[in-house]
Amino acid sequence: MIHIENISNRDRDLTSSRRGFLKGMLGAGAFVLSVRLMPEELFGAAANATASDGMTKAALQPNVYLAIDTDGTTYIIAHRSEMGSGSRTALPRIVADELDADWAQVRIVQAIGDEKYGDQDTDGSHSVRSFFDALRESGATARLMLVRAAAAQWGVPASECTTTPHMVVHQASGKKLGYGELAAAAGKLPVPNKEEIKLKARSEWRYIGKSTTSYDLKDMCTGKAAYGQDTRMEGMLYASVAHPPVFGSAVKSVDDKAALSVAGVKRTETIDAFKPPIGYQALGGVAVLADNTWAAMQGKKKLKIEWEKSPHSVWNSNAYKKELQETARKPGKIVRENGNVDEAFAKGGKIVEAEYYAPLLAHASMEPPAALAVYRDGKAEVWAPTQSPQGARDAVAQALGLKKEDVTVHVTLLGGGFGRKSFPDFAVEAAVLSKKTGKPVKVVWSREDDIKFDVYHSVAAMYMKAALGPDGRPTAWLQRSVFPPIGSTFDASARYSDPGELGLGFTDVPFALANFRAENGPAANHMRIGWFRSVANVYHAFGIHSFADELAHAAGKDSVEYLLQLLGPDRVVPRAELPKEFPNYGGDYEQYPIDTSRFRRVLTLAAEKSGWGKQKQGNGIGMGIAMHRSFLTYVATVVQAQVDDAGKVHVNRVDMALDAGTVVNPETVKQQVEGAAVMGTSLAFYGEITATNGVIDQSNFDGFQMARMNNTPRETNAYIVPSDAPPAGIGEPPLPPFAPALYNAIFAATGKRIRELPLAKAGLA
Repeated sequence: MIHIENISNRDRDLTSSRRGFLKGMLGAGAFVLSVRLMPEELFGAAANATASDGMTKAALQPNVYLAIDTDGTTYIIAHRSEMGSGSRTALPRIVADELDADWAQVRIVQAIGDEKYGDQDTDGSHSVRSFFDALRESGATARLMLVRAAAAQWGVPASECTTTPHMVVHQASGKKLGYGELAAAAGKLPVPNKEEIKLKARSEWRYIGKSTTSYDLKDMCTGKAAYGQDTRMEGMLYASVAHPPVFGSAVKSVDDKAALSVAGVKRTETIDAFKPPIGYQALGGVAVLADNTWAAMQGKKKLKIEWEKSPHSVWNSNAYKKELQETARKPGKIVRENGNVDEAFAKGGKIVEAEYYAPLLAHASMEPPAALAVYRDGKAEVWAPTQSPQGARDAVAQALGLKKEDVTVHVTLLGGGFGRKSFPDFAVEAAVLSKKTGKPVKVVWSREDDIKFDVYHSVAAMYMKAALGPDGRPTAWLQRSVFPPIGSTFDASARYSDPGELGLGFTDVPFALANFRAENGPAANHMRIGWFRSVANVYHAFGIHSFADELAHAAGKDSVEYLLQLLGPDRVVPRAELPKEFPNYGGDYEQYPIDTSRFRRVLTLAAEKSGWGKQKQGNGIGMGIAMHRSFLTYVATVVQAQVDDAGKVHVNRVDMALDAGTVVNPETVKQQVEGAAVMGTSLAFYGEITATNGVIDQSNFDGFQMARMNNTPRETNAYIVPSDAPPAGIGEPPLPPFAPALYNAIFAATGKRIRELPLAKAGLA
């Protein structure tokens, strides 16, 4: 094993392990490594533990994202979390490209939570988009400093010098110097201002736009990569927390005698209930602390807890569903209006109405929540698979009554996140328990904890109505959406959604409609609602693009042809047509407008590649299509489905065309498309969380099922539209159009229109 002793003022021994592999986490002090029976192949991994320290001592440190040492080692900060979306590879490669670095000499250092790195929330599919320019400038700045250092040494103008990977070259004399040889001299030069640096032309890019595997792929495949569940610290306690079965409840009394009798259990501690609104606070409950996870979990089962009654015990999902649907049938708050829908409906035409429903969903990421924390001498240190290290730091500081400067949050790899790990409640639990016990504490959530006490993706009911003219086009379009908003987690009185959430596929409909109105109805909340992969786009895309397909069939038109008619002539949707408050995923509308020509491009590409229109539909075979813009990326999806003699659906093929502007790593895009097809299948077939008297009914994969190998898509194809547009989102956009495309395919195959997720409710899964 590797024993790592930090001999800085934070005196502790820390190791991190996975499948028998122990390695030190990054720290800020000097490290002494003593090796006992360590296999030779582990030396490289052990050295990686000192990367953070190496970066702080490097000779050239032009900015917070980059450092170069005299041996040529180049340290690049990954300030976003890695949960399978590829940001830990993509962001450093942007820096490396402009630096003209040799990727083999790059060491990636995971950042702690700190504002100096900018926004670190790994959500909203904007890691590359938000930092593309800043990271390019970071690399270009260092490159210019190295060039100037070489030019000064050679006595030639800097303008005569160029770079090749990790080397400055003077073509006229044939002289060359490596980056390591120049690092010390470059480090003494003033850092150039932004106006002095010159970014590479697109044609000069070495890494951007080129496919590559994950920086951590080898460690992931060989069991050496460290996730939150892998953290270890000498003398730590393992904790399993019994949470209130109903949201908002609290401990009334507890009998822990039987729990304390379990071998390995050391003590129990009560975690105070949250004070509304819950926000990032812990749920509260009773923790069983032991010298191993199994003992802690077994001890938890033996706790006898009496819970205070919660007002949310009245929540029953069947009755709540009817409540949402009834609200959706009534006029709501107008959130976008073009023309006059009421007048257009009054003029008649063929009226088409439909209602859609999407249930509550759990994240169920591969790695359930886990965090290790140590509180000592008025300071706290946390290791967690968090999507928001700054948010986790602030939540821990608030819970412990500390200044945020006295809390350090280290980010491990995440075994999936999907938005769940933007909420740091599990890290807060670990920190609170460490303060209570005076020992390092690792909190481990079981799968049952993860599903029963999640921060859920919202349930939604939608109502749609349109009037069709003689040509089959809508003369009026009305849509309503009712769902408990994410805002209710941070403001318990919130009943309506905000412009940002409504802009996720609802108020940004791109169709050329003379008369259009979108309304939002109120919804009470009885649980934690949080972010999820593509968020409200999931149910908005399902409702709107299922309805568009219904209108195509009502008009007697081909679905692709009808969608092109709905888009109308190529145009940029005028900003005036959209709501006054329209966040546009945080993107400037001048730079990221809604451009229907990009919709048309992905739509026609997906149709062409899938062989749309070449196969007869019906008799159990069907193709469905849907398109959607989310996180500033345009996606069109075609699903080919088969319904067998037993009435069960099979997904034979998925074709997805995507326009995400400038793409840093095409391989990641393909991975995200393939992953979205599998995740989309799980959600469309089985995804549903229900409650009885406020208690979540599901607790594991027997109740909240995942797609298995025999019912995942047999073939998935990704087509990336070449584009010079600014970069947009990758991780989330492939998911929303999948469900409506699948449901439209089922209609094409059977003539049966399904308007509710999941398919299991209709006996089709």
